[in-house]
Amino acid sequence: MPQTDKQVCIPPELPELLKQFTKAAIRTQPPDLIQWAAEYFGAMSRGEIPPVRERSEQVTLSNWAELTPELLKVLHSRVAGRLIIHADELAQMWKVLNLPTDLFNSVMNVGRFTEEIEWLKFLALACSSLGVTIAKTLKIVCEVLSGDHDGGPPRIPFSTFQFLYTYIAEVDGEISSSHVSRMLNYIEQEVIGPDGLIKVNDFTQNPRVRLE
Repeated sequence: MPQTDKQVCIPPELPELLKQFTKAAIRTQPPDLIQWAAEYFGAMSRGEIPPVRERSEQVTLSNWAELTPELLKVLHSRVAGRLIIHADELAQMWKVLNLPTDLFNSVMNVGRFTEEIEWLKFLALACSSLGVTIAKTLKIVCEVLSGDHDGGPPRIPFSTFQFLYTYIAEVDGEISSSHVSRMLNYIEQEVIGPDGLIKVNDFTQNPRVRLE
């Protein structure tokens, strides 16, 4: 077959289009991502409103347990401190807790996870199905990850918070990397104490911390 020097032209609007698609997929959490993607882009091409579930809508979970921060805590304890977990093992843990299979598949698809899953990234996306905002999502993640059992405020290492906030903002696609950097720098320099831990109140009740 003859070779060609023809270059592939990438439309300038493609990155923003893919960002909006990713955010819509997280919000909608379709059981069949490929079918839903075809419907989504089909609607876009016809100038129609794509099939995106609003944040206020509830997922129907008949015959399934409802995902809660408490169940995510149980799941986190069973991961037992591992950074990487195999997809089949995590799927089995999810099944044992009787959690919705379609939600598991949606998190897998949105995160583009394969056989080896970065647990903190999976957890962050699972928490995003419960959080209306990024701040709410991070609050839930902190509550799940916090090792404090003395009744004190949930808190996690700042380095973990930094990783999670950067990842969630990247997936969300509507927050600039410069804004993320400014917020993280402010928190690290002005909020975090010598213990290197961040409390939920540090980013939910501080008017100078705007994560979105």
